[in-house]
This record gives sequence, structure tokens and C-alpha cells, in this order.
Amino acid sequence: MNAPAHPVRRLDATAVEILESLYQHRLLSTRQINALHTPGAGRRLTRKKLGRLRDAGLAASVGLPGGMGVWYLTGRGAAAAEAIPNRIETRRKLVPREQALGPLQAHTLGVNDIGIAFVAAARNRGDECGPFAWRHEIAHPLAPPPGRRRPEQLIADAVLTYQRSTTKRTSFHYRFVELDRANRSADDLAARLARYAQLYRRTVTPAGGGDPVALWSQLYPAFPTLLVVLAGRSRPALERRRQTVLAICREDPDLARTPQVEIAICLLDDLTAAGPFAAIFRSPDEPDAPIDWLGNGARDEAR
Repeated sequence: MNAPAHPVRRLDATAVEILESLYQHRLLSTRQINALHTPGAGRRLTRKKLGRLRDAGLAASVGLPGGMGVWYLTGRGAAAAEAIPNRIETRRKLVPREQALGPLQAHTLGVNDIGIAFVAAARNRGDECGPFAWRHEIAHPLAPPPGRRRPEQLIADAVLTYQRSTTKRTSFHYRFVELDRANRSADDLAARLARYAQLYRRTVTPAGGGDPVALWSQLYPAFPTLLVVLAGRSRPALERRRQTVLAICREDPDLARTPQVEIAICLLDDLTAAGPFAAIFRSPDEPDAPIDWLGNGARDEAR
């Protein structure tokens, strides 16, 4: 069914934001939508907004244990989102119901929980990191492998942008986000992280000619730090996994000769409970020294 000519006009501003958010983030639970778009209200209001989207044929949901829903856009909803003026997000793939019920669900919701942790921190600190501050599955071409013409793709689970503001200055921080749900071996995960060193060294010739430049410099003002978030197992298992991955990364030759690629690893439960400004991360350089997402050893409210 085609989208009506002006479907968004019948929705209030919050419902339109939820529509955009579902378009950008693919799957969101009722709890996540409440945290992003109606944080000062109870979930009853959130469900009311979602009910309007459902009744208009713009969104649908599948159930989670405990009565919570996972929401996604219908084809009509995606068309409505793409018609919103000044929307800068690139065209997204539509998530069908079977994918909303499948393995994609836990991973997508987990990535969104990571973003929501930064949104909550920004609200508490007066910084800027809103519901659209992270983008999913951002592809970066690497050099073609031997014997092939087409370059490999390094696809980050998400890229997040965070703006910090103090009385003295404003700074922007960019992060590659990798969510690991322990569905691969630790050495496979470490090998994936090492590919970011290849991305750092990847060069391209500018469109107008001239000397080669770093590909990443055409995409980001600074090379983003890599935030790796672990989930999907018990805490002891994840802590062991983190130590193993850190040890492998510390010995990896690609990462050793590319110190500009900074890696910080935390547990998803710690991130959602304490937030990114808590000293919950570990790095390969000092695996026993807890740091926050900015690399500081302890939270400093004066920063």
C-alpha cells in the first residue's frame, strides 16, 4: 500500500520523532523509545504514541517476554519517514517481521542500548547526544585482498557522535561501536578489531588529483576510538573474554604499528548501569587500569 500524501501531519512532534527513530534504528523496544523520546513520562504515554503509529499503519511490533514490544516500521511507515523534510539519514533497509523476531533482534536492540547510554549521560551532563547521534552499519572500504578487484568492506556496527560542552570550549567525539555477543571466538573478535588498523592506513587519491590522503580523513575530523561492548554471557565469562581479547590485541602486529587506533572494551551491563563516564573500560595498553570512555582513570565532574 502506498503511503498517504501527508501521513506525518496527523502526528504530533513526538510521534514524528519516534517514526524517524524507528527508521534510523530499525528496531526499538517500548522501553528504549520511552528512554529516547518520552523520558519524563511513564510508558503509558509511550504506548499511546506507538498505538497511533500502529493504527495509522506506520509501525508494527512483535512481543518480548514480560509484555514488552519490539517496534519496527511498515513499508508505509518507511515511506512516510523518507518524506519528512530535512531528513539527512540515508535510505534504510526495511526490517521485515521475520527479522524482527530473529537473531537480528538482540543485536540491534543491544546497539541501541549502547546509544541510549550515551544519550542519558548527555542529558545528565548538559552535553549534546540525542536520539539520532548514532548510525548503524557504516561501511568503510579497505584495500582489495590479493587476487581480487573489489575492496573488502569493514562495517562498523555503529558510528556515534557526542558533543561535550564546558564553559571554556566545545568538543566533538567520534566512536566506532562494535557490539560482541560472544557468538564468535575471542581471536576472531580480535582479528576484526585489528582490521581497523587497515582502515586507518587506507589511502585514496582525491577526486581532483594530487597526493593520496587517508580515507578516514574524508569521513571524520579525527579517527574514531573503537568502543567494544561485550554481552550475551555471564559476567565472569565476559570478563575473561575481555582479558583474552585485550591480550591478543596487545600482541597484534597491525595494531602495534598503528597506535592511532585506540580500543576500549566494556560490558554492556556496566555501560547501561553506570554510563560511559564511569571507569568501566579497559584498553590493550593497560588492561588492568579501568578508564572511562574518554580514557580518564576516574570520573571528573569538572571536565
